[in-house]
Amino acid sequence: MEFFSKIFYGNTITDWCIALCILLGSFILTKLFYWLFSNVIKKITSKTKTTLDDVLVDKLEKPVIYFILILGYWISIHWLNSSEWSENILPNLEKIASLALFINITSVISKVVDALFSEVIMPITEKTEGEFDDQLIPVIRKGIRAIIWILGIIVSLDNVGFDIAAMIAGLGIGGLALALAAQDSVKNIFAGIMIFLDKPFKMRDRIQISGFDGIVEEVGIRSTRIRTLEGRIVTIPNCTFTDNSVINVTSQPALKIKLNLGLTYDTDENQMQKALDIIGEIVSENSSIVENNYFAGFNQFGDFSLNILFIYYIKPDAHWLDSQTVISKEVLKRFNAENLEFAFPTQTIFKKEIK
Repeated sequence: MEFFSKIFYGNTITDWCIALCILLGSFILTKLFYWLFSNVIKKITSKTKTTLDDVLVDKLEKPVIYFILILGYWISIHWLNSSEWSENILPNLEKIASLALFINITSVISKVVDALFSEVIMPITEKTEGEFDDQLIPVIRKGIRAIIWILGIIVSLDNVGFDIAAMIAGLGIGGLALALAAQDSVKNIFAGIMIFLDKPFKMRDRIQISGFDGIVEEVGIRSTRIRTLEGRIVTIPNCTFTDNSVINVTSQPALKIKLNLGLTYDTDENQMQKALDIIGEIVSENSSIVENNYFAGFNQFGDFSLNILFIYYIKPDAHWLDSQTVISKEVLKRFNAENLEFAFPTQTIFKKEIK
């Protein structure tokens, strides 16, 4: 037909339609590969003993699909091959394709290295006795991933015609301004190095700092993440640990618990002694309390109660809250069984008649 023979930007309408069909075909092919990954390849890898192949398939699924789209784009732009097209438009479109291809390859390398760290190196370090490698490996993992992306971007820009040497020289000129802008980040990086050297805490230690109380989940070069007792993740800059005191709760030999028990003023001497004896029995029967390391005594005549001070220590391997619950419930049960009444704020008012 005469319509399809018309020239548009140096190519016939037929050539443009074929190029468009190539693009649509590559899109359809990506859907086919997506179905193949989801229904065939993932089922095959799920039956193997190792999880590395499952992780690799999951991470490489999108890069493979992107590669097919880039390949379809490359073929379609080269299908249009008139002199006007090849001289003025094609070089710029080729640069876009090359940039996308190199970024995709960089993504593949980064994902493969990340999978090797998570499925091969991390399980090995978890079996070692020391905690230093558990803290260092995540930092190395992030550092290698950053290096891969930096090199990938540099190669990509160089391949599409950017003058990398001039760009680096420009960065050198602006280095001072960058250093001033990034001084907080540099401060955190040096603080992170000091954390690795001083080791004020380890992974999975419970710490307290700047009003936060939680378990250390990740120690990075710039920041540290802890999960608070409420279950929230808090990201704390590393310089906070060098500028403030850090309390390592896990490292303490035992957790000190101070409990004040108030009995009513109806309590006599024998009942008070009975209360102290009950506390001694509870301590001796509970395995979560450090033996022979507790204090219990009648220490105060309060405004409305006779006070008993009970101090005990929970072993490091016992749960701090569950142990307190067991002790407090046992005190409540045995005191009630012996009719030892707990006091509450009361007032006695005397009324005097004036004649």
